[in-house]
Formats: sequence, C-alpha cells, structure tokens
Amino acid sequence: MGQTEKPAIRKTIRRHQLREMVPLADSTIYEMEQRGEFPRRFALSPRCVVWDLAEVEAWLMARRATPIRLAQHPDVTKRKSRPVRGRG
Repeated sequence: MGQTEKPAIRKTIRRHQLREMVPLADSTIYEMEQRGEFPRRFALSPRCVVWDLAEVEAWLMARRATPIRLAQHPDVTKRKSRPVRGRG
C-alpha cells in the first residue's frame, strides 16, 4: 500500500483576531482583498469567515520591509480659499 500524505493543517484566525494584528477597518481590508493586496478570506461555514494566519503574517512582514512613501505637500499657493502668498 502506498503511503498517504496528510495535508498540513494550517492555523486560521477570525475577524477579531485579524483586527488585533492589522489595525485597518473592515472596509479597507475588503477593498485590499478585492485588489489582491491582502490575503483572501475563506468560509469555513456559512457564518464563519477566517484568514490563513501564515498568509497574514507573511503580508505583515512584507509591509514592514517596504519603506513608507511620504505624500507630497500640497501647493498652497493654488488654493482658491485662503491662498498663501509667495515669499519675497
């Protein structure tokens, strides 16, 4: 008889555990999932949705490794209300 391989059991986390690890709103997580920027959730039952813990941890490590790009400052001289005059 051939040796059967047992599938690896992966640890999963529920929404409240995910929110403790990832401080993002549910809507932000959902949008990131739709764009493919966050690990996908899957249903264990019709009322139980979970995420793979290893995938979430890998996503967190990748986010920590990439530097944060700072937003550019707006050009306040082009504002219509309360424009700032140039110096000089």
